[in-house]
Amino acid sequence: MNLIYSKGIFMRTDIFDFIRTIIMNGIKPNYSKIARQFNCDSRTVKRYFLNKISNSNKPKRKTRVYKSILEPYTDIIKDKLAQSISFKGIYTFIKTKGFNGSYSTVRRYCCKFEQNKKKEAIIRFETQPGLQAQVDWKESLKLKNKSGEEFEVNIFLVLLGYSRYKYLMLTTDRSQPTVFKGLLNSFKYFGGVPKEILFDNMRTIVDQSRTQYGKPIYNTKFYSFTKDAGFIAKSCLAYRPQTKGKVESLARLVNRIKVYNSEFENLEELENIIIKFNEEINNEICQGTGVRPIDRLREEQKYLNPLPKLDIFEEYLNLNANKRKVTSESMISINGKKYSVPPQYINMEVFYQLKNEIIEIYNSNQTLICSHSVSNRKLNYRKEDFEQIAEKALTESNVISKVCASNLAIYDSI
Repeated sequence: MNLIYSKGIFMRTDIFDFIRTIIMNGIKPNYSKIARQFNCDSRTVKRYFLNKISNSNKPKRKTRVYKSILEPYTDIIKDKLAQSISFKGIYTFIKTKGFNGSYSTVRRYCCKFEQNKKKEAIIRFETQPGLQAQVDWKESLKLKNKSGEEFEVNIFLVLLGYSRYKYLMLTTDRSQPTVFKGLLNSFKYFGGVPKEILFDNMRTIVDQSRTQYGKPIYNTKFYSFTKDAGFIAKSCLAYRPQTKGKVESLARLVNRIKVYNSEFENLEELENIIIKFNEEINNEICQGTGVRPIDRLREEQKYLNPLPKLDIFEEYLNLNANKRKVTSESMISINGKKYSVPPQYINMEVFYQLKNEIIEIYNSNQTLICSHSVSNRKLNYRKEDFEQIAEKALTESNVISKVCASNLAIYDSI
């Protein structure tokens, strides 16, 4: 027989558990019935019941909460520590904000905060062959040529997680078509496609960044690209660059390019320098693996997904050729036919692409804003677009609906 000790007495656990269930369900106990069920005295059941009731109603001891005099200033302190401000400087600053404590209080807090920060473990993340690549930018790198002319360029970086084999591409912008071009070039350079690619929260690929509270929302164009290319996109947490540690280390490696400052004539020559530099770092011993990336690539290539047919990506790379400015009628012209867009885009530039007889129209952030079926009619208004346009000129909603229905019927007959 199992017993439990509670409030100075030993009780049978089976009876104790049964009474606890009754209390939780708000049922009035029948002591005699319970006693017969468990083959014991009814007074024993009653004593157990009163014991449980008295314990559940016993007031919990309140814990005193101590509030630090620094609590209103901790966010300011952490921000200043991140900027490498001295403890004394922080103390002097928060005094101007109303802090009336001592310097030693501030110093103790700062020391404890920095010690805890040093103890944070960053787990070394290793990947299986062909599983993952990481992507990043080395942005706004300023270099001067031999004549002193300044060039502001970017380096697009892709790194295979297992082999550490790298692809670098010189660019003059960080647009979405450039991202697509860099990815496709890296696939050809690697000889295959990794199963997943890790990005930071680039404006060109996500409409909503990933946080600890929610998943990222990829824009429609980029999501379509991942499906055609055959990889899964993953985003690291915002403000957590250590999640993408291998490629962040590569970004520091690219600082070696600065040695070529004033050593080139034009952009084409600088591009050749980057290509040569790319070959060099893939033939150097990697500190993380102790092996040359080019040697490990031979093993990793066996696990990469096959290269997709590159001709299907023409629309992604030539997106700028499909640029249109929205007219005052809230329409764009495609192959001699006009198609409507939401009126908030009047006088703005949008992009379109044709997919399976469907025209998809995107804004400057490459987010899908509307779509039309390819039509032989000269004018093609969506009902919702037309109503929004009419709403600016008409005030009564019933008039709007009648006018819209009438005009749309006319347009359909043209």
